[in-house]
Amino acid sequence: MLYSMNAMSRPKQLIVGVDLGGTKISAILADDGGNIVARDLRDTQAQQGPEAVIRRIVESIKQVASGADIAGIGIGAAGTCEASTGIVASSPNLPGWRNVPLKDIIQQELGLPTYLDNDANVAVLGEYYFGAGGGIDNLIYVTVSTGIGGGLIIDGKLYRGISGSAGEIGHMTIDVNGPRCDCGNIGCWETLASGTALAREAVRRIEAEAQTSILSFAQGDIKEVSAKAVFLAAQEGDRLANDLISRTGYYVGVGLVNLVNIFNPELILIGGGLSQMGEMLLDPALRVVEERAFELPARAVRIEIARLGADAGVLGAVALFLQEKSKER
Repeated sequence: MLYSMNAMSRPKQLIVGVDLGGTKISAILADDGGNIVARDLRDTQAQQGPEAVIRRIVESIKQVASGADIAGIGIGAAGTCEASTGIVASSPNLPGWRNVPLKDIIQQELGLPTYLDNDANVAVLGEYYFGAGGGIDNLIYVTVSTGIGGGLIIDGKLYRGISGSAGEIGHMTIDVNGPRCDCGNIGCWETLASGTALAREAVRRIEAEAQTSILSFAQGDIKEVSAKAVFLAAQEGDRLANDLISRTGYYVGVGLVNLVNIFNPELILIGGGLSQMGEMLLDPALRVVEERAFELPARAVRIEIARLGADAGVLGAVALFLQEKSKER
């Protein structure tokens, strides 16, 4: 394990974990066993720029930490982060964030040791410390949401790569003739298997006059069609919605085949908003893995829905603090 402790030998530490996303700032106060004792959730209001967002982060931390003796702070941020320096290099979901030294700003503002990493790296740490990945030393966390991201535990260690940007699995090319991705590439995994991809294909089919109830779950407005609307229609038995989710699951499976063959992991955990679709999404994905992955790694791997759900980010931020502090001992 990345971190171990004898719970009987000393009092539990209290740590603040922060998940900074494009729409929400989520903060918790938790002990080093992953037990959450306080929460705060507020809008990011990212359009106001870095200074305003950082001010809201500080307010959120103060809210959950009020009156408590805090050991420190962990932060997971959407975007490319330099964990060694605590800088948010860039983020497509946070306008104006370019080389923002978030770790140093928070540390100076609050006088507490602070650590920062990419949100997907933080999420895999959350599952490794407190969730379904406990004791699994070769683990991949895949978040399937608006986009697709990932975090890698290899031989019991978080793998960041030489520049700290490892795990950008959503941007491996799946279809060289596929849709253009926001990153500039063509046919990235997230252009085919994300919530955004699912909604885009649903809109295309509706505009082609397919018979479906999806629009009724989007207030009758095609601009409001989302992955959630497709899922709700599928639960009511809508044939097109079920076909669309199965198609998305197929593309999830194609990406998983690559991960299985390259990394030979013991466990792959699927998190993010689309993971709430459960077997509806996972079953077609698993069929593709069974059909296409090399037999030896395919037999060895388990592919499951992640355990921590929406708390993976904040608990992962707590785990990030524990991991980094343990290195200093």
